[in-house]
Amino acid sequence: MNLTLSTDGTALTLRVGGDLDYQSTGELIAAVSEALAGPAVTDLHLDFTELTFCDSAGLSGLLLIHRRTSIAGVRLHLDNRPAQLQRILDITGVLEHLTSRPARDEPSESGIL
Repeated sequence: MNLTLSTDGTALTLRVGGDLDYQSTGELIAAVSEALAGPAVTDLHLDFTELTFCDSAGLSGLLLIHRRTSIAGVRLHLDNRPAQLQRILDITGVLEHLTSRPARDEPSESGIL
């Protein structure tokens, strides 16, 4: 996997190339965690233009990244999704969940923050 990070104000773009699988997902999670630890970020764009493969471990990693961006109040964008990734997201029904606006400091339905 190859990762390239660029910034534009408070928006970060992480270009993901190669395979997102059991062996490489940890690398993506680490890169996102490091990026979120930096200066104020409002949006994180994962650009999948050069992604060649994604398996269930990659999907699990995306769900973990969503959790971390939500906690940080950062909006996650999954840009330029290839057909194979789009199919996984459609079959599992998680695309809307992954790209929903983070609910920062808003009570849940149960009233718990």
